[in-house]
Amino acid sequence: MVITGSSSGIGLAGAVALARAGDEVVLLGRHPERLARAVDVVREAGGRTPAAYRADFAVLDEVRDVGVRLAGEHERIHVLVNNAGQLASVRRPTVDGFDPTVQTNHLAGFLLTHLLLEPLRAAATEGTPARIVTTGSAAEAWGTLDVARPGRRQLSRWLAYGASKQANVLFTIEAARRWAPYGIVPTCFFPGLIRSGFGRRSPAFSLAGTLPLLFRSAEEGAETLVWLANDPAGLVPGGYFAWQRPFGATGRSTNARRAQALWDSSLAAVGLVESGQPRR
Repeated sequence: MVITGSSSGIGLAGAVALARAGDEVVLLGRHPERLARAVDVVREAGGRTPAAYRADFAVLDEVRDVGVRLAGEHERIHVLVNNAGQLASVRRPTVDGFDPTVQTNHLAGFLLTHLLLEPLRAAATEGTPARIVTTGSAAEAWGTLDVARPGRRQLSRWLAYGASKQANVLFTIEAARRWAPYGIVPTCFFPGLIRSGFGRRSPAFSLAGTLPLLFRSAEEGAETLVWLANDPAGLVPGGYFAWQRPFGATGRSTNARRAQALWDSSLAAVGLVESGQPRR
């Protein structure tokens, strides 16, 4: 099970729970020190040292490199959890020219998933599909996503975050349409509001985090992630969940035409062709 954004927050909490249950976990994170600490925590929980890879999702060349390494070193990937996310300033685009929040939360995961498509297909059997689990958010409701130009500059970090979360749901819907026939089940989930380092640069988010009844722990937030990674009840292609139950999304995030348009524009944005292979 490959988990991005697994050096902290719900990604690490999910990795710990899965390792404790006996699953082989592969960690992927941005900060070397946090990633090294996460390896120790997961080792202690599961009794074996997890493989770990470093990549900054704000740099698509690093995503390409880590995707090639993962595909080369893991013949089969049964579960890919696209959990990496951030809430970044809109003032400066990434080196790839995109809004940093949308790139990290959507475009990078979109690229990585395509690069790992063959190991996912290799892991899928008639009785046990491979799974793609993407961390979404109720913030999709206020996203200002331009499906023709997903990486365009946003007016604020929160609008960018909402746009990226709309993209997560739309990606899940279109991935299910395309890949479910190959035995791959994509799903998406909302973990709730989580007490973690996420959003710590936002004064409003940090203030809200002081309200104990509003926010959940990382372990509580990871419960649906773990459920979707393992439970047969989570095998709903294109499903969107929260608290281990179906969860509603806005019409803009579930529109099939928007999902197809976003897919095509995302392929162009990250340098992929329809076959899912890197453009040469």
